Amino acid sequence: MDSTRPIRALTRGLEALTVLNLRDGATVSDVAHEIGLPRTTVYRILETLCDSGFVFRDAADERYRLTILVRGLSAGFDDEAWVRQIAKPHLFELGESIVWPVYIATLSASTLTVREATDHHSPLAIERYSAGLQLPLLTTSTGRAYLACCTDAQRDALLETLSRSKEDENRLARDRVELPRLLAEVRGLGYATAARTRRLVEELSISVPVPLPLPSNSPAVLTVRFVASAVPLKTGLERFLPKLRHCAAKISATFSQKLTDARNGMPRTAA
Repeated sequence: MDSTRPIRALTRGLEALTVLNLRDGATVSDVAHEIGLPRTTVYRILETLCDSGFVFRDAADERYRLTILVRGLSAGFDDEAWVRQIAKPHLFELGESIVWPVYIATLSASTLTVREATDHHSPLAIERYSAGLQLPLLTTSTGRAYLACCTDAQRDALLETLSRSKEDENRLARDRVELPRLLAEVRGLGYATAARTRRLVEELSISVPVPLPLPSNSPAVLTVRFVASAVPLKTGLERFLPKLRHCAAKISATFSQKLTDARNGMPRTAA
């Protein structure tokens, strides 16, 4: 018997957890549709996860939701940890080359959170970003790059949440024509741009996704910010976009190598 053969029940359980992680509650039918299994099988999987304490069935709407125990599974390798171990050296190398401030962000709930930034080391930062700053999804180049490159299930769940918000910045989430056109354009280009006024000057930003080999296929996003009067957008794309893409590729490659080393039982050396 091949002792390394995958355990199908475990795989299916992880697939169900992934679906629940992308939604604010899901029915048996929702999960069954997403992972392509019969409802009876999915029901047994979800009830097993409930019995293990990772999922609970909400009596208010009969939907299954994750418990705090699931968050505990990532405590050893959360976003802050991998950014610090893997992305930070590449990010600061990029910052030294570009001089203008750069940061890396990942998704947190329905916003993007800055995990590391070079602002405090950049003499050109107008407004200094720090780790923990939350960014909107629809009005920033960072958010648009994320939405254009995440999975369809993630995008749908996020836009459903944003469309229920009455905040002006989320009106675009309800636009069924302009938003798909915008995201398709970003996806085709492989980058997103945005402009906003900060302290009486126009600040431009360019963002590129950083693909990560995670089960949820959630990208990180790398962004540079600069002043339009000093660097017009066309010039910024010529100067910064190749460097952003090169840095994103290095972060992704280093992340993949770390995972391979960990799976093979090799010690994790510094990036």
